[in-house]
Amino acid sequence: MSALKTLIESRRFEMAITALIIINAITLGLETSPAAMASFGPVLIALDRIILSVFVLELLARFAVYRMDFFRDPWRIFDLLVVSIALFPATGNLSVLRALRILRVLRLVTVVPSLRRVVGGLVAALPGMGSVVLLLTLVFYVFAVMATKLFAASFPDWFGTIGGSAYSLFQIMTLESWSMGIVRPVMDVYPWAWVFFIPFIVTTSFAVLNLFIGIIVSAMQEESEEAAVAERGQMHREQELILAEIRALREEVKALRAGPP
Repeated sequence: MSALKTLIESRRFEMAITALIIINAITLGLETSPAAMASFGPVLIALDRIILSVFVLELLARFAVYRMDFFRDPWRIFDLLVVSIALFPATGNLSVLRALRILRVLRLVTVVPSLRRVVGGLVAALPGMGSVVLLLTLVFYVFAVMATKLFAASFPDWFGTIGGSAYSLFQIMTLESWSMGIVRPVMDVYPWAWVFFIPFIVTTSFAVLNLFIGIIVSAMQEESEEAAVAERGQMHREQELILAEIRALREEVKALRAGPP
């Protein structure tokens, strides 16, 4: 069992799994091409099944090594879910699961440490992002009610209801055709409309959304600092072990030099 643990935790094994994930991503992409399927369809399908079998064997090996500790690592659970989706039959009403096989590519996140840190930072940022989403929702609701009352009579398609106003404001917030598509036509009827739209854009696009960036950057920085502290702690422990071995060797050398009593 120790040999199996050494194998699955080795750098070469991780590199091999990473290579298989990349190959699987390419094969799944080629399966969407009618020309590729006409020429190499059986080969692509066989290769996909072989790689899936390797992934299943890998998970079984990890479960045999870690036992119930397997479920204490969220990345292993993620791998289990992603691979399990591909094992469901993809026929009849479950044919949509064939499209979900591409989720196996996300296993790259679990084998690349830098990607794990990025995802960890995003997860750590979720509580702070929730507060920003709540603030953004309140801002949208206030402006949607105002826009419906101000512009519904002349532009019912854009601002006839609160839902329609919210969608139009979302388009404006993303700055996608906001000026020529919505704001300027509204200003042709209501010349003062810029007083409403400019503060909305400044509040949402430049202020609230930048809070998202700040929270995510802060969380990722904390994640990187924690990883650096963990690495320094591991290096310190390894140095202590080396020093202890050196001291033991010195004592043995002294004892050999002293000779028998």
